[in-house]
Formats: sequence, C-alpha cells, structure tokens
Amino acid sequence: MDLGIKIKRLRLQCGLTQEELADRCELTKGYISQLENNLTSPSITTLIDILEVLGSDLKSFFNEEVEQKIVFEEKDFFEKEDDGELITWLVPNSLKNEMEPILLTLQPGVSTTEDMPHEGEEFGYVLEGNAILHLGKKSYEIKKGNSFYFTSKKKHFIENNGDTQTKILWVSSPPTF
Repeated sequence: MDLGIKIKRLRLQCGLTQEELADRCELTKGYISQLENNLTSPSITTLIDILEVLGSDLKSFFNEEVEQKIVFEEKDFFEKEDDGELITWLVPNSLKNEMEPILLTLQPGVSTTEDMPHEGEEFGYVLEGNAILHLGKKSYEIKKGNSFYFTSKKKHFIENNGDTQTKILWVSSPPTF
C-alpha cells in the first residue's frame, strides 16, 4: 500500500494544500511533503490526526476494495469444444458468481449433455438457428429471437435438429457449466 499517494489523494479531494493540512495537524509542510513522497512514515497517532482532518479514519483508509472487473473482451473468454458443441464462457471465473453466462454453439444434429435435476434457474436467448429444448418429458421448439426460462428441477438438454448451427446465449444460476 502506498500511504503517501493515498494521503495526497485524500488531501486533494478535500481541496487542501500541503501547508493547510500541515497547519491543521500541527505539522510542517515539509513533513507532509515527505509523507506524500514516501520519504517518511507517520506514527499511528499522527496518521490518525491526518486522517481525521481529511475526513477519514484508519478502517476506511486501509480498506482496499479490489476493483471488480466489469467489462470482458473476447481475449478473456474461455472455450471448450467437444464433438460439434462449443461452450464459450463469457465471464472468466464465473463459478464464484451468482450467474454463469455462456455462449452455446451447436452444430446440426448435436445435443448438449443431458443435465440432471438440480437447484437453480436457467435462461436462454437464441441468437442464431433453431433447436429443441427438452425439459422433463416435454419438448419445446426454440428459434432465433426466442428466449426460454425454467427452473432446473427436471432433466434438460438442447438438441439442434436443424441443418444450420444454433447459437444460444445461456445463463444459469447458480453456475453449472
């Protein structure tokens, strides 16, 4: 952790000069400069005083939230291809999330593996082609522009019965792929 940069960032957010901060903390401008340039380290008492003037406290100052990645590019995706079925994970490490979005590409005549009943929900949107969604003992035709949504309490799989590839944006919660 870079104490100096964090202190400087807080000082600038408060609109204070080094001299103004130093005066309010009964320190010298030179000390604040050395602190911000990591040439010296403050005692705990001094750091508490500085943070109080800057409207912060030790807990907030040292709480470093790891910034969550929001946007993913194609280079971040992970793919698995198996006998005419291509699964593209659109969010790396999505197993730790509540939802798992994938892009499913099925070649003609190919089916996904039958998924046994489990807890959760699944959503899909057909981007290209058509297929049959098998859910329990029922089957549903799905085609480009259709979406589907179901709880995962029954056996389910998708079969591309057409003569062109099918692409489906599929989201499961919790992650299952």
